[in-house]
Amino acid sequence: MHSPSSTSRRDFLAAAGSTVLAAAASAATGPLTTYGPAKPMRIGVISSSIGGKPQKTNGHTFHFAHGFHPTMDLKMIEKHLSKGPVDLFKSHFRNPKEDFAKLPFDNTVISCYYDADPASAQMFADCFPGVQVARTLDELVKNCDAVWVGDASGRGEDHFELCAPGLAKGLPTFCDKPIGGTVIETRRILEFARKHKAPIMSSSLYRHQWGTEEALRMKASGDFGSLQYVVASQGGGFSYQSWFIYGQHPVWMCMTLCGAGVKAVSMYAREATCHALITYDDRMPAEVWYGRPDVTPTYCSTSAHFAKKTHEWTPAIDGNYWFGHHYQIFRMAHTFLKMAETRVEPVPHQEILEVTAIIAAAAKSVNERSRLVELAEVM
Repeated sequence: MHSPSSTSRRDFLAAAGSTVLAAAASAATGPLTTYGPAKPMRIGVISSSIGGKPQKTNGHTFHFAHGFHPTMDLKMIEKHLSKGPVDLFKSHFRNPKEDFAKLPFDNTVISCYYDADPASAQMFADCFPGVQVARTLDELVKNCDAVWVGDASGRGEDHFELCAPGLAKGLPTFCDKPIGGTVIETRRILEFARKHKAPIMSSSLYRHQWGTEEALRMKASGDFGSLQYVVASQGGGFSYQSWFIYGQHPVWMCMTLCGAGVKAVSMYAREATCHALITYDDRMPAEVWYGRPDVTPTYCSTSAHFAKKTHEWTPAIDGNYWFGHHYQIFRMAHTFLKMAETRVEPVPHQEILEVTAIIAAAAKSVNERSRLVELAEVM
């Protein structure tokens, strides 16, 4: 049931290395600037830790938040990051031919960056000229209009402490998955946000894939009949420990497509693979297949089975995984900015809470002979 071969997107990225440079090796040769309004929205970016240890080159800040800042110093990117991410910045993230007519966003700037480890924070500031290292969370909050908390591989145990100062001031906040790690902590964050009338957003990148957006359009149209079944698959090796971090992704996919209202979960694990059945009282179920061996080249794959048609996709767009990865990062950041501008939350709180509960219920199930565990037992 347990496997040491669990693979994260960070491992996937490192393995890719030089293969991502084909699109435009020379597209980014220096700082890139987009001039926005006189008073752009100031984004405060926070890097979470893993068991108290810093994520020095946190991909969920370096990659996911880069579009909020108009300038980038490529020499510093090359100094501080490994080859795979450097190639991504050149060929996709800061390639003007792949800017989706939006990147970098023309009305934002990263004002401050906070990491409990100041040296790690300075690395980020080196890469994005003008970003100030915040010595404390309060200092960051005083100098920003919205907050982005990025967590690549942590379990969310520090998320409340990182989010609370901004939420207390009513600042729109993105809190990365796993938002609270446990149901208790997730509920605590959501209730704190509601108390202070602070818009909050949390989700996996899977919610923002091109194929996911198309599946939601198909569902909304009604032209393809009712949604009968969803299978959200993920590559890499399953382990009990990795379920709490990377299991979030396929569970988020099921939640995005099927919605809140989950009744119970059953999970079976064997070797480096698990299958989790997510059931409802009033609609058809969904399945998570984590450790699917044939999807490793594209990290994940999802199929939405409608009564009249099956829609299957990966993050890739026209067969290009890295372009598709670039797109889903852009869409998540853009969704966050819309929330910051309008103060309208794009993800229902109940969905956020139930994702955490599904993770907990599935873990309970696999330890109890794969019995069907009702969400009420862990809520």
